[in-house]
Amino acid sequence: QVQLVESGGGLVQPGESLRLSCATSGFTFSSAAMSWYRQAPGKERELVASITSAGTSTNFVDSVKGRFTTSRDNAKNTVYLQMNSLKPEDTAVYYCKAVGTLLFRRYEYWGQGTQVTVSS
Repeated sequence: QVQLVESGGGLVQPGESLRLSCATSGFTFSSAAMSWYRQAPGKERELVASITSAGTSTNFVDSVKGRFTTSRDNAKNTVYLQMNSLKPEDTAVYYCKAVGTLLFRRYEYWGQGTQVTVSS
């Protein structure tokens, strides 16, 4: 059974930091590219960050560059999103996603999301 469980969200003030975790099971984590998405109320889900299966390359949406980093621990089947200098516009539900191939078929798995609220 595939599971992706995000944690670490919460309510913080502008300028503070949070670290999100996405713990996974049920698939070969080390072979999957991982991404973080977010969805704010009334807005479409957007890609925030991604990291390759080996963790050697990352990409970020322009609005979070220089503030967010992502990393993974393939021994723990977990991916992280470190969010610094948070702004009110970062408020959203954050989701992790795994993408890979199995037996030449592409798969895509999503977590259930964790709420991040940035407010004074």
